[in-house]
Amino acid sequence: QVQLVESGGGLVQPGGSLRLSCTVSGTIFGIYMAWYRQAPGEQRELVARITTGRSTNYSDSVKGRFTISRDNVKGAVYLQMDSLKPEDRAVYYCNTYPSPCSWGQGTQVTVSS
Repeated sequence: QVQLVESGGGLVQPGGSLRLSCTVSGTIFGIYMAWYRQAPGEQRELVARITTGRSTNYSDSVKGRFTISRDNVKGAVYLQMDSLKPEDRAVYYCNTYPSPCSWGQGTQVTVSS
């Protein structure tokens, strides 16, 4: 059973940056990974995904601002978030893709002046 622990969230001003980290228990070799987010009152949505070959794909709302990466040796997945906007406010989760397993606790990102 894969266990996921997200960290790195916080409060940042519009235009600022954050780097989220996800530590995965168990191997992520051969597994597509992704970052998802859930804003208040909204459904959870896919933000970015990365294949085993490190090909990436982003939702239109974050394309050009967010970068997903992975370290298979460390069993970690990262999300570099730049040029943050108030609408990026959400709880961010990492998980497998396309079929998520059990969700971690997520990490809260708040973008506000």
